[in-house]
Amino acid sequence: MIIYLHGFRSAPASVKATALRQHMTELGLENAIWCEQLPVSPRNAITLIEEAIASARRKVNAPTPTLVGSSLGGYYATWLAERHDLPAVLVNPAVVAPLALEAWVGPQTNLYTGETFDFTHEHIAQLRALEVERITRPERYWLLVETGDEVLDYRDAVRKYVGARQTVLEGGDHGFSRWHDYLGEILAFAGLKERR
Repeated sequence: MIIYLHGFRSAPASVKATALRQHMTELGLENAIWCEQLPVSPRNAITLIEEAIASARRKVNAPTPTLVGSSLGGYYATWLAERHDLPAVLVNPAVVAPLALEAWVGPQTNLYTGETFDFTHEHIAQLRALEVERITRPERYWLLVETGDEVLDYRDAVRKYVGARQTVLEGGDHGFSRWHDYLGEILAFAGLKERR
């Protein structure tokens, strides 16, 4: 089971989530992905994701769930991987989310749904509570970053996940332009095989 966590102001309709879902559907794995709209509140988002993790673990003969987090979703995935001992794929992750998102406090619009919401200082405080100062068991992580990320400095992630499997690609952007090239490897990392 892949638990996909989208980024700030994003949604399950994002390019990466859609591509991953389509790829898995083509392989007969459409029931092996969870990707829901995450609440704006980090505390509520974590509660929702932990319910998905618990549900995935209750399934008989199911492999350990794998977290795949993009940007803010990567920040969440790191905390959850540490708390629940789960593997995680981190795509251009926000490793300093409270600092990176401080400038976004105020009214916001979801890029995919058009929904408007208020991002508050309380949300920043909730993000701070999820900070993982240092990862344990680096082998549980796979970091995917592009040096051309215009939103986050990829070097922060390279330092944060030292010892982990790292794929650092020249150029690209925050959306991770070469996402389609890695879908098969992500499924392999998650222990998923074609079910046709």
